[in-house]
Amino acid sequence: MSAARLLCGWLTLTGCVGALAPAAARAQAPAAPALEPASEPAPASSRLPSPSASPSIATPGPAANAAAWQRCTALPDDTARLACFDQWAGQQAWQRAPTQSTAAAGSPPASAARSPTTPASPTPADLPPTPEPILVQVDGCRDTHYSLLARFWELEPGSSCGVFRFRGYRPITVSVVGANTVNDQPSSPAPGHTATPVNYRRTEMRLQLSVRTKLAQGLLTPDASQRLDSLWFGYTQQSYWQLFSGDISRPFRNTDHEPEVVYVYPTDAQLPGGWRWRYSGVGLVHQSNGQSLPLSRSWNRVYLMTGVELDTRWAVTARVWHRIAENATNDDNPGISNYVGRAELQATWNPDQVNTYIATLRNSFGSAWRGSARLEWQHTLGEKQSNLRLHTQLFSGYGDSLVDYNRKRTVLSLGVSLVDF
Repeated sequence: MSAARLLCGWLTLTGCVGALAPAAARAQAPAAPALEPASEPAPASSRLPSPSASPSIATPGPAANAAAWQRCTALPDDTARLACFDQWAGQQAWQRAPTQSTAAAGSPPASAARSPTTPASPTPADLPPTPEPILVQVDGCRDTHYSLLARFWELEPGSSCGVFRFRGYRPITVSVVGANTVNDQPSSPAPGHTATPVNYRRTEMRLQLSVRTKLAQGLLTPDASQRLDSLWFGYTQQSYWQLFSGDISRPFRNTDHEPEVVYVYPTDAQLPGGWRWRYSGVGLVHQSNGQSLPLSRSWNRVYLMTGVELDTRWAVTARVWHRIAENATNDDNPGISNYVGRAELQATWNPDQVNTYIATLRNSFGSAWRGSARLEWQHTLGEKQSNLRLHTQLFSGYGDSLVDYNRKRTVLSLGVSLVDF
């Protein structure tokens, strides 16, 4: 036991010293030499700290501590040496009660008052500093305090992201598609527009890129107005890629290019049932596949559009268009409006923050009902504010691509989309 105590003293393990102090108090230890010079040595009992009160010995400085250690080390008797180290430990400031009021009242140290199984509560000095909140500035067109249409077309000064900044237009999509049929020999009533048959597969990839930028704003709305008109340029490219047709070198079956210019005016008005009329606009669009004969397809349109919404759940948009007439000798796709349609109605429903359902109808308004219907489901991937979506789409009708404008087919696709980045 004496060897263990001696080792505790050498290593200055105060917890070990405190634990062995009661045994030293019970032992009949000879008097340890005084730590301060004195005319006569005081009894050991007067030098040892009392267990019921804080020691009254002044805290020694660094030089006195070194001298005390040397005196304790020089004692030949193990018991006396331990008593000397016990006295030294009692003189240390970190062994005392934390406040003078506690020591004066004879209260036991806080570590003795706590239950051995109860962890000590951290004091404010022990707690890590509270980090300052980080305020992230959100662009107006991404501020969810504004409605869906207000952010999409930047209809208010507060929902604007400024001019000449790239934004998403239609979803940027990578998806796998399967169809009930594939147009392996595209044709058109125009002379010289019937292609050679190719053994395409009905399963392929669809890639869509769609971006836009605002060219100008505040053209017709006054500076002090809470409404903001705008002029946009957009570009959409959709490709069908025969990725699974290795026997024909995996070609791109068709790629459509669609640049357009759009002017949007915020026609804000309250409608019955809580609906709100949000905007009107006019646009000019060119669509072509950039091919030569016999696969060349293209047309130009001018359209009018408008949109209404109900809080953040519903948005309904409509477009009607008129094809700009072409010379019959230059018309790659006669009668395209009778297939693709002359108007479009789209309804968007957001039941919650992670799901979006979209239905789009097109109609030709001709003697023969033609057009298309498209149903979509988008599910947010990652955080609720993420722009990445799982995208499922079912299309049936005409005009899935420009080369298929006069061929009806049903297409199911599954992929991921990036919306309005």
